[in-house]
Amino acid sequence: QVQLVESGGRLVQAGGSLRLSCAASGRAFSSSYAMAWFRQAPGKEREFVAGISWSDDSGYYTDSVKGRFTISRDNAKNTVYLQMNSLKPEDTAVYSCAARPSRVVLTSSNNYSYWGQGTRVTVSS
Repeated sequence: QVQLVESGGRLVQAGGSLRLSCAASGRAFSSSYAMAWFRQAPGKEREFVAGISWSDDSGYYTDSVKGRFTISRDNAKNTVYLQMNSLKPEDTAVYSCAARPSRVVLTSSNNYSYWGQGTRVTVSS
């Protein structure tokens, strides 16, 4: 089993910044896992935001956050971060961390086996 715990969500004004964290643990977790952030806004479907493989520094982003969000990871801490800058009201959502036992980052939530409980981000205008 793999456990994921997110933190860092809160209310922030438009134009502000937040950093979300996702701490991974569990016997099954290893450096071969790909990690991703998804978000779900009220009344909308869950969408892929960003992903990163543990084996390299390549980050993958949905178009709406490119240039504003940065995903990174600390292997020693088994933690993935999502730095969010220039936040917009449309970024308001519950952000969830997900993991899959592969080095390949995919954008469909169906491909992820493990999920955190989510952390709420609210961006006020």
